[in-house]
Amino acid sequence: MGTDSEKRPEFRDLEAVLRGEVATSLTGFLEDVHAADLADWMENIDPPDRVRIVVALTPQARSEVLIFAEDPLREEVLQYLDVPQIVEVVEELPADEAVDLLALTEEGTEEQVLRALSAERSQGLRQLLRYDAETVGGLMTSEFVTVEDDVHVGDAIKHIRAEGGPASEEEIGVFVVDADGRPVGFVSDRDLLTTPIHTPVREVMETDLITVNAQDDQEEVAQLVYKYSFSAVPVVSDDGVLIGVVAADDAQDVLTEEAEEDILRLVGTSPEEHQTRLPVLTRVRHRLPLQALTVLGGLITAWILDRALPTSLTDGSSTADILRYLPIIIGLAGNVGIQSSTILVRAFATGEVSQDRELSVLGSEVLVGFLIGTICGVTTTLVAGFMEGGDAQALIFGSSVGLAITIAVVWAAFLGCVVPILCQRFGIDPAIVAGPFLITLSDISGASIFVGTSSLFLNIGTWS
Repeated sequence: MGTDSEKRPEFRDLEAVLRGEVATSLTGFLEDVHAADLADWMENIDPPDRVRIVVALTPQARSEVLIFAEDPLREEVLQYLDVPQIVEVVEELPADEAVDLLALTEEGTEEQVLRALSAERSQGLRQLLRYDAETVGGLMTSEFVTVEDDVHVGDAIKHIRAEGGPASEEEIGVFVVDADGRPVGFVSDRDLLTTPIHTPVREVMETDLITVNAQDDQEEVAQLVYKYSFSAVPVVSDDGVLIGVVAADDAQDVLTEEAEEDILRLVGTSPEEHQTRLPVLTRVRHRLPLQALTVLGGLITAWILDRALPTSLTDGSSTADILRYLPIIIGLAGNVGIQSSTILVRAFATGEVSQDRELSVLGSEVLVGFLIGTICGVTTTLVAGFMEGGDAQALIFGSSVGLAITIAVVWAAFLGCVVPILCQRFGIDPAIVAGPFLITLSDISGASIFVGTSSLFLNIGTWS
């Protein structure tokens, strides 16, 4: 697929081709689109148009797009392909990518695809499929080149050529093994090309290898690569035989994913990628547990304040009663606002949200805030009404607090999106502003909305 930077196609060009507004055929247009761009664009078009694109792509182009696509899109694309077409794609993919793709196929399809592949390819993929996805075995590739330690550089180069060149897409170099297949050294592609051909490989190889077991956790090998700046790490079996290789870029992907998951968990939401494309109800379900904990903590705080500063509605001190519930809104508004801003800042950084999607993301996040606010508001209404005596006046009081919570949480979700969007528009790093500034703004405005709305509602309820 093309990479011409001077005439780089844009998403609106794809839309024009799909609508038939230009004379260019879809197949011809796709030849000039980078696979990474197409994988991103396919997230934002309707399923029928995705089918048209998948059909128009060659097997090689499909495999390139699937490398960059996220799992939900991969699963959808696989539904459009029959077994022979999936086989064509798998044959184009590196072993580790092929295994990840096969794991997403429907039950029974995986075995059909494996049977259709060559015996050598099928055996290699079956070996990788035995490992759990979170282990080193699930990350490694079985496509790598080895030479024995008693050969010369010239012989090693001939061996690589006989193997068809570096088998791994990362061009990670060559591992040197002993007669039993145990790794004893490593030679980079550069060293092979710049060393006289009669030099023994053992004289140029690096011997400070650190091996990992296939059953180890992925994060452990990723940290090794990061700490020692390895280009690749050998994976060995229990008896020390080399069975796979983890390349540096795959290890870096693990570290990136782990960091992103930790950040998303830190703000109390799901670690899934592409948060802005998840259904609204899914987002609410993921974020609600933290908000429920916040409501519980706020209600306990209100109960403690009630015991420490005894007041009652009959004493005409309803304003003081309202203020006892202020910690709930401070916590909820802060949590909802920081969740929205964190997700949006990450989406801007990864390119998940472009300028033409900002308004749709804003609308969906506000809707998420409304649903969370409504659930938390209704819960607080019932509990606060019970805590304040359970009579009609107490129910009015609880309703005033619940309504104020709903409005303030919606406002916090709105701020959590608008602040990063405005920063992005004005060329300011949203990560700088969307932290302490947003929390402070959310606390001040949320508290004002809470006190104003609840007081007004309570006064109206009293007058009636």
